[in-house]
Amino acid sequence: MANAIEIEAKALVSQADYKKLAKKFSAYPRYTQTNYYIDSESRILVKDDIALRIRQKGERYELTLKTPLSEGRLEKNTVISEADFVAYRDHGTFPKGDISRFLTMLGFNISELRILTSLTTDRIDVEYKGGLLSIDRNTYSGETDYEVELEYNNMDGAKAILGKLFEEMDIHAPFTDVTKVHRAMAAIGK
Repeated sequence: MANAIEIEAKALVSQADYKKLAKKFSAYPRYTQTNYYIDSESRILVKDDIALRIRQKGERYELTLKTPLSEGRLEKNTVISEADFVAYRDHGTFPKGDISRFLTMLGFNISELRILTSLTTDRIDVEYKGGLLSIDRNTYSGETDYEVELEYNNMDGAKAILGKLFEEMDIHAPFTDVTKVHRAMAAIGK
C-alpha cells in the first residue's frame, strides 16, 4: 500500500473555459478513468469527510482511501485485481488488505459499505510549474461538469499558480473545496 499527502487547489470552470484550457494543452495526452465511490446507505464515510473509491484506468484497478489532514488529505492506495473489483461490485466482498484493516481500526463496519455511484473523467494531465495540472471533464448521474486541479506541495502555492494561469487565460472561477465524490454523491437520485 502506498501513502501520499494530496494537496491541491481546484476550481469548477465553464465548458467554454474548459475548452480554452484543453486547446492550450492539446499537445498533452488525454485519458479516461472511472471512479466508483463507496459509502454506506447512511453515508457514514462522507459524514467524517472520508472518501473511498475504486478507480478503473484501463485494465488497472486501485482502491483509494482519503482522510482529512490539517492541510490536504492523507491518501492510501492499493492496487486490486479485476476479480476483486467484480467480487466487491457484484457480491459486496470488500477487498482484503491494509485499507480494510485501517477502516476497521477507525471503527467502520466494512460490510455496510457499497459502491453507490460512479464518475467518469476525461483528463489531461500536465506537469506545470512544479505541480501537476489536471483538466477534467466529469460525467456522473446524467450531469457533466468541468474541473481544473493543481496538485502541489502546499495550498498557497497551488492557488497562486492556478490563479495566475486563470488570470492569463481570462478565466474567472473561484476555488472550491467540493470534491468529485461529494458532487457525485449529491447527484444520486436527483
